[in-house]
Amino acid sequence: MTARRIDGKLRAAEIQSEVAERAAKLRSEGVIPTLAMMRIGEDPASVIYLRKKAEASESVGVASKEVILPADANHDEARSALAALNQDPDVHGILLQLPLPEGWDVTELLGMIDPDKDVDGFHSVSVGRLAKGEPTFVSCTPLGVLYLILREGIELKGKVVAVLGRSNVVGRPLANLLSQKGPTGDATVILLHSRSRNPGTLTRQADVLIAAAGKAGVVTADMVKPGATVIDVGIHRVPNPDKPGKFRLVGDVAPEVKEVAGALTPVPGGVGPMTVAMLLRNTVDAASGMTTRPLEVRDGAATG
Repeated sequence: MTARRIDGKLRAAEIQSEVAERAAKLRSEGVIPTLAMMRIGEDPASVIYLRKKAEASESVGVASKEVILPADANHDEARSALAALNQDPDVHGILLQLPLPEGWDVTELLGMIDPDKDVDGFHSVSVGRLAKGEPTFVSCTPLGVLYLILREGIELKGKVVAVLGRSNVVGRPLANLLSQKGPTGDATVILLHSRSRNPGTLTRQADVLIAAAGKAGVVTADMVKPGATVIDVGIHRVPNPDKPGKFRLVGDVAPEVKEVAGALTPVPGGVGPMTVAMLLRNTVDAASGMTTRPLEVRDGAATG
């Protein structure tokens, strides 16, 4: 058995097409959905990520506004920049690009973002609302994983889902999302982490295994229930043994898992595109005056 490939690019394109329709409608009503992206310093990866996000935004009719501060800017300048974005009625979503340069207080700056513009879902208010099952912006990668699962027609109700990794960015919000009541949740969630004992015994019980451990190849074939759906959130740049001096991208899931799993996301081309699609969706939600739009399921596909 070879796992069916779950095409994240295809699903993300579907969502971005829907977002583009909504953005066009807003523009016809005089509202230009706008995403402000703030960067501190010149981290090369951050520069590339923001450029790609800006390109994706423009492609669906979402305007992007970049705010760049030097790495040696003082904290008052950063606070003032965020305050200005909060107060700007033409800015609907605010993204603070991470990581920040050494010496910056990430928690403080994230906490300054207006929760109603927190399209990354990192504000403590957003996290608290999610934990209570209240309307909120949800962190884009967990939301993208959920959409991917639902759009593939994979049943969650009553199923066992193992989430490997307990970060505040992916693992914890995913566990919250998947266990909530309703047609897009109702899963029995096992949250595993670096201190979990005998993790393979637990992951082999899972109908859906989500790998977000941050370690290349940590999920091996013997950890996977035959026929299970495996979602690989990890992405790592490692040396390419076939091309000396070159690198390749790999995930948290080892290659041999494809011989056991029923369905598997690739790296790259799996969860990554969904993360960007969810950022655009959240921004259009914010421009529509919504804290979030509830997920709906029609014919096995998540919509909204």
